[in-house]
Amino acid sequence: MTTVTSATPVTTGTTVVHPGDSLTGRQRLTYILILGALTALGPFTIDTYLPALPTLQQDFAVSTAAIQLTLTATTIGFGLGQLLVGPWSDKIGRRTPLMIATGVHIVSCLCASVAPNVELLGVARTLQGIGAAAGGVVAMAMVRDLFGGRPLVRMLSRLALVNGLAPVLAPVVGSSLLLVMPWRGIFVVLAAYGLFVVACVALWIRETLPKERRHDSGHATVGQRYRAVLSDRVFVGIAIVGAANFTGLFSYLSSSSFIFQEIYRFNAQQYGLLFAVNSIGIIIGVQSAARLTKYIGPQWILAGSTVVMFLSSVLIVVLDQAHAGLLGTAVPLWFFIAACGFGFPCVQVLALNGHGHEAGTAASLLGALNFGTAGIISPIVGVLGVGSAAPMGAVMAICALVSISSLWLIVRPRTVPELAH
Repeated sequence: MTTVTSATPVTTGTTVVHPGDSLTGRQRLTYILILGALTALGPFTIDTYLPALPTLQQDFAVSTAAIQLTLTATTIGFGLGQLLVGPWSDKIGRRTPLMIATGVHIVSCLCASVAPNVELLGVARTLQGIGAAAGGVVAMAMVRDLFGGRPLVRMLSRLALVNGLAPVLAPVVGSSLLLVMPWRGIFVVLAAYGLFVVACVALWIRETLPKERRHDSGHATVGQRYRAVLSDRVFVGIAIVGAANFTGLFSYLSSSSFIFQEIYRFNAQQYGLLFAVNSIGIIIGVQSAARLTKYIGPQWILAGSTVVMFLSSVLIVVLDQAHAGLLGTAVPLWFFIAACGFGFPCVQVLALNGHGHEAGTAASLLGALNFGTAGIISPIVGVLGVGSAAPMGAVMAICALVSISSLWLIVRPRTVPELAH
């Protein structure tokens, strides 16, 4: 791989509008691979142990809700970590916060692997979330440091593909690992993954936020950066859309291991195969959205995808109550997940495109709201019960309705400016 230099604009015969315009194809591939691995660290940390949740419940002799709280702890930690790492990276640069936070992730993974009870596992999982937070927020900020307009859509769509696939593929990896190791081994593998990411960053990624760009007038302090982001109506509305969409997806992730393994009698490997099939929907959605932005504004893609999410969720509830069986849950669920894929890159580009001066802060607020909301809302499915798919579908439908409302009442698609080329 080629070492990537710092993000300073270069003029070579033509005007370079954004620093990333001067990168070679090989350098862009380096960014995609390593930043993709960074983006995936958080979802893999959260979701790889999902197939083991019933086993954890038996080993610790606790309730389903208590086990789901370890998942909630991770997502809340992830949200808090992003609120810390994002503004910190705007102030001192991207690399140092990234490497320190990932170091915290590695140590907490090892602690989780030896946790003697569910309480200490919850503490370790919270620290895991805080440590893994750097990957997603810094990766998005680095891409925004380098690109804008439609090139930003293309790069974010590649990260969104990883970010969308990771929560879906992580349980597949987890179910495979359970064939060869106990559930504690999953956390050792996650620690190794974190170490690999740190090594890649140290070797091949250079600072994308030079010192002279950290103190732009009106964007120099934490307060100024937060004010610039939170006073933007489009950002606020899109952040709510993104959080609602992600919470709907996460409600499915947090309850699916119980629904499919206990109601439909899937084993861990069959459950993993289901996620592999659903991953096709994510791929179709993300890649189609990236291409559609050439002809349709991302806000209009969101307008369509959120409606599909709502209708799919309602179908899950209706078909479950009609005793339609496995297909009555799995088929509309696939369309819900595909619609999420259409929305991922659109949410990111609409949120970040206007905030190049405070990309870390904007990315951190976007991610913190996603994971914080998901961590608080998704356990409601466990409280309502996992004896059927209806509670899961109902929570997903409410999330989709919130997303639709925010898009039309706060963002107001007709007022969103077109992306630059």
